[in-house]
Amino acid sequence: MKSKFIPINSELQLAAEAVLSKGESLSQFIEASLRQAIAHRQQQREFLAYGIASRDEAQRTGKYFDTHEVLARLDGILRTKQSDRQSD
Repeated sequence: MKSKFIPINSELQLAAEAVLSKGESLSQFIEASLRQAIAHRQQQREFLAYGIASRDEAQRTGKYFDTHEVLARLDGILRTKQSDRQSD
């Protein structure tokens, strides 16, 4: 794939250059940032697709989950992950 020049306003370029890691080029920073943004948007789309599919399944089956039960379960998962990290 052929690279193309993307114009960046000078203020943004200066801000980006100010946060570069040692030995990192602006091109490397931009590529890494772009990869992260793409991955984030893909995760957002997957999350939304999962939520829509869950909603549709709940409507189809009539089976819904209590908010308090779901939040309690998520809190339990979070506490487990946090304690696992502290053990490492």
